[in-house]
Amino acid sequence: MPVADAKDGSTVPEPGAEGTDRPRSIEDELREQNERFSAAVENMSHGLCMFDADERMIICNVNYINIFCLDPKVMRPGIRFLDILRHSVDIGIASQSAEELYAIRKPYIDRAKASTYEETLSDGRIINISHRPLASGGWVSIYEDITEQRRAERDLKEQHRRFDAALANMSQGLLMYDADGRLIVRNQRILELYGVSEADLPLGMGLRELLERLVRLGVYPPIDIDGEVLKTEARLQIGQTRSTPRQLADGRTLMIARRPMSGGGWVATFDDVTESRLVEERMTHLAHHDTLTGLPNRSMLRERLDQALEDATSPLAIFSLDLDRFKAINDTLGHPAGDWLLKSVAERLRRCLRDETDIVARFGGDEFVIIQSNFKDLADAEKLAKRIVEAIAQPFRDKSREMHVGISLGIAVFPNDGRDADTLLKNADTALYRAKSEGRNLYRFFEPAMDATVQARRALEVDLETALPRHEFDLDFQPIMNIESGGIVGAEALMRWHSPTRGTVAPDNFIPVAEETGLIVPLGEWALRKACVAAASWPSLRIAVNVSAVQLKSGGFARSVISALAFSGVPASRLELEITETVLMDESETVLKTLRQLRGLGIRIALDDFGTGYSSLGYLRRFPVDKIKIDRSFIRDIGNRDTAAIVRTIIGLGAELGITVTAEGVETETQLNILRANGCVEAQGYLIGLPSRAADIQRLLRPTAAFGQSG
Repeated sequence: MPVADAKDGSTVPEPGAEGTDRPRSIEDELREQNERFSAAVENMSHGLCMFDADERMIICNVNYINIFCLDPKVMRPGIRFLDILRHSVDIGIASQSAEELYAIRKPYIDRAKASTYEETLSDGRIINISHRPLASGGWVSIYEDITEQRRAERDLKEQHRRFDAALANMSQGLLMYDADGRLIVRNQRILELYGVSEADLPLGMGLRELLERLVRLGVYPPIDIDGEVLKTEARLQIGQTRSTPRQLADGRTLMIARRPMSGGGWVATFDDVTESRLVEERMTHLAHHDTLTGLPNRSMLRERLDQALEDATSPLAIFSLDLDRFKAINDTLGHPAGDWLLKSVAERLRRCLRDETDIVARFGGDEFVIIQSNFKDLADAEKLAKRIVEAIAQPFRDKSREMHVGISLGIAVFPNDGRDADTLLKNADTALYRAKSEGRNLYRFFEPAMDATVQARRALEVDLETALPRHEFDLDFQPIMNIESGGIVGAEALMRWHSPTRGTVAPDNFIPVAEETGLIVPLGEWALRKACVAAASWPSLRIAVNVSAVQLKSGGFARSVISALAFSGVPASRLELEITETVLMDESETVLKTLRQLRGLGIRIALDDFGTGYSSLGYLRRFPVDKIKIDRSFIRDIGNRDTAAIVRTIIGLGAELGITVTAEGVETETQLNILRANGCVEAQGYLIGLPSRAADIQRLLRPTAAFGQSG
């Protein structure tokens, strides 16, 4: 709309023919100014409306009309301000009456002072109004829709509130440094962890100053502050996160993780890992030592043997030992007596060693291995062998009863009988086999002519190769019970080999051979498919199938699992694959990729024989499994206070990590009640149900209901 005479809506008349050039020039200039003013007003990003001293509109722009959703036909020059307010009420855009809105504005109009205020419309939009008086009377108002700005401010305020709440409720301590290395944020938890006040750690201090302050306050023992600062700065400069444990003066341990921020500076988080490190140390000890005898276990002995062979400057002797008649005692007198005997044998073996350079380890069951270092000749090894035979031959007296066992030994010598651990252990086992075959309670040195074991092994391999196509294998199923409900929730498939010439061959005898020859791959596929087919007829029970590292490395394992599920119609969520720590120890990309792929399909991964291998806790950190199975050796010895503490720790660890814990080898009500009291989720063993045929699973479901609330 033209600006000139906008008040009464008239326009400047065209000059007559009799007009002079000067008035025409003024008129043109005025027209141009009006056009420029109108263009400027219409192109403003904000709304604008101008009123005269009589509160009548002089001019407004399109943005003003659009902001308030006004009718352009109504918004003609000369309309009174109050009528505009009434129009806004009529169209429903105003959130108050015209009189209320006018009463709010009137003081600003009367005072003729610049002012700014906000108005909230009925649709929730927020309009910022800037009121400016005109020198000739009247005023001009600028209108800006600040809805998004206010929303952003509210969001930012809420974000700050959440950030403050997160800081206040973090279980970790937190310090944040800006790009200049100055402390800008700290939370209450860090003050609690350090036992200091806000004044002790003021904002604005640098890392060096903070470390010096903590040493001075006695929170940290004396440390290399220069080294700490340099290492931290070096890692942060290359964008690396640095995590380090820090021992406090009071004995606690904090894990400090320093992470660089994209805009410069870094964040340091602090975790009190005192308890978890104690648990980890205990678990590490557990991973390296046999829980029953306290001797080093297979993993630790293997480490020590590998190290000894690397550093060997003189011969070493490897003894493979196996008790004679132990099984008869264990079966006749029971597991407690057998366990006591094994601990007593372990103690006598310790006393037979010359010094700390010799090592005796328990390999499992009644098998032991000794490393004898720094001996001059075979006579030294023979002296030790005789000492061991004589010591073990002495009666073992437990209360009022005597137990008599013997021991057989096989001896292999480095470097004559092998230069690596595998060869030496194998040859020592071969010599042990010879000692047992010649009457037991004897020792024999390895001789190359001892090929009978090799021949027997080859015969086993031949029979194993033809067993699958001849349908000599079958599966038994052992039920798994939910301890709280007493209901059967699944079953583990157990492979059985019924050889026409060998009879029933124990899995421990043929599975290792199948793994070494690669036959475990087709055998495992058969077992997986048969187990899934059997589970298809069960009412929503999980089926657990053991898997070896060889299968996982084969490359086609994931496809065989998917095929078995598709063939049987069993959902992926009902399948559990049980792996041992040796699978995770491999850590090859193929194995880990396959396991992640299977978990992604919904298949559960269970870690079998938990605690008997090497560094179980480390594997749980690197690869999240769905279930851990407590080894039967712990359950058998659960009446022992130390073993019970370990079982509680494992159960608690599972609860913390959200991992199901299953106890294997549950044979008595007492064991089950202890597990229930400590929150163990599942149980498996002879008490729950013996391994049975697939068709008997329905029968096995009924009697176990009584276990739900017993004890």
